[in-house]
Amino acid sequence: MQEPSAAVIKAWGRLIRAERVVVGRIEAELKNAGLPSLHWYDVLLELKRGPDGRLTPREIEEAGLFEQYNLSRLLDRMETEGLVHRIPFPGDKRRQLIEITDKGRALQERMWQVYGAAINRFIGAKLGEKEAGQLSTLLLKLVQE
Repeated sequence: MQEPSAAVIKAWGRLIRAERVVVGRIEAELKNAGLPSLHWYDVLLELKRGPDGRLTPREIEEAGLFEQYNLSRLLDRMETEGLVHRIPFPGDKRRQLIEITDKGRALQERMWQVYGAAINRFIGAKLGEKEAGQLSTLLLKLVQE
């Protein structure tokens, strides 16, 4: 096995640190505004984008990179808050659909006001359009197989 170069190791460390720092700052902004975490936002956004505001738990997992056991607990809490509800999957009693409610749509929009402003503050204010595009391109290379 060939060892990674010093530059690759440095890039890895900075990538991990940048993710932790920026996500931590954004999470703090949401918390200070009395809003739930980014995981809630991610689920609500994916549902809002889904056909008729509905997705299967599996589709939410794949879109948000959640692990099934974490998603189940999160959906339970979100259902208790009235943000989503479960409905039977047509033709298959073993499956279900998760549907966003009007309350869930409203929360996603409130969260975006804080989240979008935080993205601008912690990323947009530090990178020009060209740099943001370059970073986006480089990160895409890391997630493509």
